[in-house]
Amino acid sequence: MNWPNQKKFAFTIVDDTDMATLENVKPVYDFLAELGFKTTKTVWPLAPSQKAKFGGMTCQDEEYLKWLHGLRGQGFEIALHGATDHTSSREDTERAIELFHKLFGDDDFLYCAHSGQKESMYWGKYRLAGVRRLIYQLATSNRKNNHFKGHVEGDPLFWGDLCRSHVRYVRNFIYREINTLKTCPEMPYHDPSRPYVNYWFASSNGAVICSFRKLLSEKNQDSLEQQGGLCIVYTHFAFGFCNNGKLDAEFARLMKSLSRRDGWFVPATTILDYLREQPGWVRNISPRRLRELQWKWLLTKLLHGDS
Repeated sequence: MNWPNQKKFAFTIVDDTDMATLENVKPVYDFLAELGFKTTKTVWPLAPSQKAKFGGMTCQDEEYLKWLHGLRGQGFEIALHGATDHTSSREDTERAIELFHKLFGDDDFLYCAHSGQKESMYWGKYRLAGVRRLIYQLATSNRKNNHFKGHVEGDPLFWGDLCRSHVRYVRNFIYREINTLKTCPEMPYHDPSRPYVNYWFASSNGAVICSFRKLLSEKNQDSLEQQGGLCIVYTHFAFGFCNNGKLDAEFARLMKSLSRRDGWFVPATTILDYLREQPGWVRNISPRRLRELQWKWLLTKLLHGDS
């Protein structure tokens, strides 16, 4: 891959907003901005109207929203994590999308499903097909197997048409390799069997501080740079990256090391748009390659529990 400005590799982070507050994530973003990283942060437009699954600030918090606008002004990307921190009706999902447009001005945007929302798009068993779905159902003892309804036409939670109209990219499979593009060179791709999502992308597992540190080891950074690859880390910055205003020391060390390398450090949508512009890019993924990606993710899920 030839990256812009003759950069040797590309790197970004997609941050899940679960439990995020100004106290536990603002210091992380201040640090990233200082090092020159521009990444992607998901948000909830609406405040919860019932018991929240995880908790965390929403766009209804005035101080938090002001900070989000400041982040966007610095070049960070704001993305959607569903309407709020619990299941929402189609009407509330539509209201959240309208508010997201109003607040951040994007015509279409990146979206990451939330396990606490029954309207999550093609989630749970619906990420898989055939025998892979059956294995997943057996392995999870059928928990939540019919839980997710966002793609089910006629269901009160259906918003597939809104997703297709307003969402450009959706996060799907997560893997343990640092070079996300090597694992899924097709991304971003369209899956005709899941027509309400325009494009899917994969990510690398850095969900909590320990897995992030493992993924971004010096050895893995060397490998990413040598391969000229792309790493899209999926994480939760509220999960242990900053405690009592102090950044995790090893996280800080590894990110400083990465910042000194000749990488392209831009938000996820910028990178995914760039991939779509490359010669030879094909919109629809082949059934064979989709099966391979599903098998690889399923085995990772069964062995390690990654989401």
